[in-house]
Amino acid sequence: MYKRKFFFIVFEGIEGSGKSYQSKKLFINIKKKNYPVVLTREPGGTIGAERIRKVILKDYFHKSKSEKFHKYTDTLLYLAARNEHIQNKILKAKRSNKIIICDRFIDSTIAYQVYGKKVEFKLIDTIHKYILQKIKPDITFLLTVKANKASSRLNKRKIKNRYDKFSKNFYQNAQKAFIKLAKKNKKRYFIFDNSTDDKELEKKILNIVLSKLK
Repeated sequence: MYKRKFFFIVFEGIEGSGKSYQSKKLFINIKKKNYPVVLTREPGGTIGAERIRKVILKDYFHKSKSEKFHKYTDTLLYLAARNEHIQNKILKAKRSNKIIICDRFIDSTIAYQVYGKKVEFKLIDTIHKYILQKIKPDITFLLTVKANKASSRLNKRKIKNRYDKFSKNFYQNAQKAFIKLAKKNKKRYFIFDNSTDDKELEKKILNIVLSKLK
């Protein structure tokens, strides 16, 4: 029998891995079973955090190449969005003993900002000590994907944002970083290769979650 409690599920992976699709599928499947569940994303998830997301994207695609946000400005904006998200959505879900499914969280910041853009980990770690409020995922699903398959999926997207336009090398390095992070805590992470559009993956993910909720 399900005992109502706060449960935090995160989906991680590079663009084209299918994490957003699977997070939405999990949300739908859990909701069908009448569990109190919330679907959200980072950066974003709240009114304030979504505003910050737009600022980041607008700067990245600004026509003038002479001046763009410095990588630390960029990182601080992501962390500001996370603080808004935690304060106004995640902590509320925790107080209400809800299940929350989040498309990206801390690992994306480390994989993209630290490993990808060479931002100092100490900066991110220090700020996290103030804003995380002891929030950490109960389960993280890491979806990996082969480079060619990821590119094929991204090319099919009608609307692209900054995350869809990095180089293949950047994505490959980011994916290696995700895997490295996952291997440090095997009990919490579940890694799936989502290169083949496995129709059973949705069920596998749901069964893992349901087993953890019992």
